[in-house]
Amino acid sequence: MASAKRIALGFVLSAAWCAWAAPGGDVKQSIAVDGMARTFVLHVPPGLDERVAVPLVVVFHGGGGNGLNAAHMSAMDPKAEAGRFIVAYPDGTGRRGRPFLTWNTWRCCGPALDEQVDDVRFVRAMVESISREYRIDPRRIYATGMSNGAMMAYRVACELSDVFAAIAPVAGALDTDDCDPRHPVSAIVFHGTADRHIRYEGGKPGVSLDRHAREDKPVAFAVGFWARYDRCNPDPARRRRGHIAHDKYECPGGTGVELYTIEGQGHAWPGGTKGSRAGNVDEPTREISATDLMWDFFARHPKP
Repeated sequence: MASAKRIALGFVLSAAWCAWAAPGGDVKQSIAVDGMARTFVLHVPPGLDERVAVPLVVVFHGGGGNGLNAAHMSAMDPKAEAGRFIVAYPDGTGRRGRPFLTWNTWRCCGPALDEQVDDVRFVRAMVESISREYRIDPRRIYATGMSNGAMMAYRVACELSDVFAAIAPVAGALDTDDCDPRHPVSAIVFHGTADRHIRYEGGKPGVSLDRHAREDKPVAFAVGFWARYDRCNPDPARRRRGHIAHDKYECPGGTGVELYTIEGQGHAWPGGTKGSRAGNVDEPTREISATDLMWDFFARHPKP
């Protein structure tokens, strides 16, 4: 898919929008944050009405991937075309000469954790940069990601709740006891029960490409946190179809919390494209599409 992308490269010396960005298609942009050139791929559906404020969806790649991997895995571009929103695929950081890119997400992963890269600052700067050029609706900015990228989605919800209205972590973990959002954030979570990389019940990974030892918190910890923080009814409505269990919490003030549990699925983006890197290493279910479901959830949950 990367070969089909129309990529323009450029660099600026401040966290400002790159003037060479095209009005539509895919453009690779760069901003400087903490003296480091940080990059992201931006997908802007052609024909957007410049007079209308549109949503922004940020998609974080998994450990070892990059923004183009995230686009390929999630198929978010076609959804953006249909839903008329802009997508940003940011790149993590790695060591010079090595393509293994990661995010700094509390206990994970790789060079980003080793060097304590301020990825939260980068994300804020990226959103501000995009919002200076495109008419972004500040009430409809969302984040999703896979694996280490899902952890990053959790982190921006904790630390950038003034920016993000909702998140959709896929196969990730909320690995902190210090999540302290200042504003409500809606959350829809996807996780397979057979995931050995980030276990559904938490604990040490059965498979890990990262040298850092860690024990992940269970999915229930993350879902319970957001349900409590958003003052939701603690008893969700539960539905089951095939191998999919869906828990939906009733929440006040226009927020929402939902969990999709995929029985028997490993480390994968439901309905996505399997890959050998960027987290999506196991066979995804075809019973649901995480991309379709999360966009429907996002559309129903702008900032209150």
